[in-house]
Amino acid sequence: MAAAPGQKCPMVILAGNSHPELAQLIASRMGIRLGDMTVYHKSNRETNVEIKESVRGKDVYIIQTGTKDVNNDVMELLIISYACKTSCASTIVGVVPYIPYSKQSKMRKRGSVVCKLMATMFGKAGLTHIITMDLHQKEIQGFFDIPVENLRASPFLIDYIEQSIPDYRNAIIVARNPNSVKRATSYAERLHLGIAVIHGDDKVTETDSEDGRNSPPLLRQTHHHKMEFGLEILPVLLPKEKPPLNVVGDVGGRIAIIVDDMIDDVQSYVNIAEVLKDRGAYKVYVMATHGLLSSDAPRLLDDSCIDEVVVTNTVPHEIQKMQCHKIRTVDISVMLVEAIRRIHNNESMSYLFRNIGMED
Repeated sequence: MAAAPGQKCPMVILAGNSHPELAQLIASRMGIRLGDMTVYHKSNRETNVEIKESVRGKDVYIIQTGTKDVNNDVMELLIISYACKTSCASTIVGVVPYIPYSKQSKMRKRGSVVCKLMATMFGKAGLTHIITMDLHQKEIQGFFDIPVENLRASPFLIDYIEQSIPDYRNAIIVARNPNSVKRATSYAERLHLGIAVIHGDDKVTETDSEDGRNSPPLLRQTHHHKMEFGLEILPVLLPKEKPPLNVVGDVGGRIAIIVDDMIDDVQSYVNIAEVLKDRGAYKVYVMATHGLLSSDAPRLLDDSCIDEVVVTNTVPHEIQKMQCHKIRTVDISVMLVEAIRRIHNNESMSYLFRNIGMED
């Protein structure tokens, strides 16, 4: 039954299959039970959703994040949202700590901006609001036609540094590439530490394949009505050649803390850690919000010189933790709970963004 004018709508929290532990944490902190719903896959792999209680006129919060089973996660969220929409829910808020396909937010060669497609699908499915955390690019919020609350995990990670890293005053914050300098600077300023930057690349430069990019230039017509190649009107673009991995800054005798928004393929972090150790760093920490840790990441981390990997519980990684003893988890559910509570009570969200700069 819909709420009377001036009254709050009842709240319902629904959870997909992506991260049941986080959903249960949020529900218990909110002091309510998870909504009665079943999400399962039929024998033909179609996703089926059965909501077993009324959501008519209620504020629905759907907890679903991106995992290694990303396509099922997306379909579950879309179908749950659409089921609530067609059941006349008052508002449908997606609590999606890690938005799937957020790394595909730029045009690459003949590809597409898949994250824009995700944003469009979320809106069409019925979501009226999104709560997420540390988008890969802040500009992704502009892809959505609905409000997006991009929360930050940095306060929790900074607190972990202060509480759990002995002698953190002797640490230095490391940006894994020049594009990450703003994030590293934000951490360093709050902790009153210096920064170092990794420059260069350890990957083999890809050569252009025969895909048309090396086609000859357009023909132009001369005054004598002859067609000739217009080579002189096109500037020659030299290929980029990054130098080998190098450290800009002094890390000798320091604790190196690499900060990033997500850790998926860990080979680059392993290579960076080796360079930092060669330059005199006696401990290397890697800290990020989303610990995807795909493929054989746990084995690579366990065999590497990285001392500790700290991630939040925006993405489930319990199996990876059993395979690698270096992984530590920081609980950020309390921030998601506060965001849900403030949205439900129509309160300002600015408190959750205090001391957060544009570069964070």
